[in-house]
Amino acid sequence: MFDLLIKNGKLITGEKVEVAVKDGVILAVETEIESSAKEVLDLEGKHYLSAGWVDDHVHCYEKMTLYYDYPDEIGVTKGVTTVIDAGTTGAENIGEFYELTKAVKTNVYALVNISKWGIVEQDELADLTKIQADLVRERLAEFPQFIVGIKARMSKTVVGENGITPLELAKDIQRENQNLPLMIHIGSAPPELHEVLDLLDEGDVLTHCFNGKPNGILDKETDQIKDFARAAYEKGIVFDIGHGTDSFNFHVAETALKEGIKATSISTDIYHRNRENGPVYDLATTMEKLHVVGYSWEEILDKVTAVPARYFHLEKKGHLKAGYDADLTIFDVEDGEKTLTDSNGFTRVAKEVIKPVKTIIGGTIYDN
Repeated sequence: MFDLLIKNGKLITGEKVEVAVKDGVILAVETEIESSAKEVLDLEGKHYLSAGWVDDHVHCYEKMTLYYDYPDEIGVTKGVTTVIDAGTTGAENIGEFYELTKAVKTNVYALVNISKWGIVEQDELADLTKIQADLVRERLAEFPQFIVGIKARMSKTVVGENGITPLELAKDIQRENQNLPLMIHIGSAPPELHEVLDLLDEGDVLTHCFNGKPNGILDKETDQIKDFARAAYEKGIVFDIGHGTDSFNFHVAETALKEGIKATSISTDIYHRNRENGPVYDLATTMEKLHVVGYSWEEILDKVTAVPARYFHLEKKGHLKAGYDADLTIFDVEDGEKTLTDSNGFTRVAKEVIKPVKTIIGGTIYDN
């Protein structure tokens, strides 16, 4: 007997799907499953079903003062089964963060900031003595199931006078730890974007990929994507949305798409202020923005499930397949106009909206 049987769901392609779950794991995914279960959830052909949504760039360590939120406020209540905190904490406080995550419903992982206290101040990489590889190594050994990568924010306000040096140190740490996933934030110069991209390798994650800043991927004079940014994309550097308060621009995303450059993964860079006051609000809203830009729902769902799971080595997440964790998102796609606003105040009108209905984490159903 199964613990949970989901009947009469549908994939985003319109195909019928049913899912059987036992002990927090997906046991079967078929067009029809005839079996008994302790709990049956009948979607009556009305709702879509996908692997649980993953937001690979959030800030949810509640004890911080600059950027913070609560995992369940941006996770389970928003149709998101898994969040990855992108460097809010460093080696000195990530242990306390881990202890707090044990009490929440949402799956939480973390990227450890190379600055040992994380983002306690805006310029956490202006003091190079805060970058201590030995401390990072210790925490990786202590929390191997929680820490899934490292994070360095490479913009003028963060690095101060240190230029590209913090990224060089981050790459050293990465190489010393079996090429652990590395996420790089980009913003104002220096360092110049080309300097950052020159140091990145295939599989490294460039977040805020479609920001509208002069140091972004768009050449303001030609209104085209910079050649070196295209080369980085073609090399296999992951272009991650990381919407945030100040890091997503419709025109940049639209221009990139016209030139054949699509975001690899879709994330929010959400924290309590841009969740409460916008322009982010939640992962679904960010997904709607990429749909307005021209992405299909099918590829959008891939970019919030399988893709982030692959790049951050979440081996049992991101797929609606037998043997994977029973993390699922049930949602609707509805016709209806909705005004969407980017980080620079520009708007687009969505004709379709995506709405989470239920979030299932480890086989437990939560109603949205």
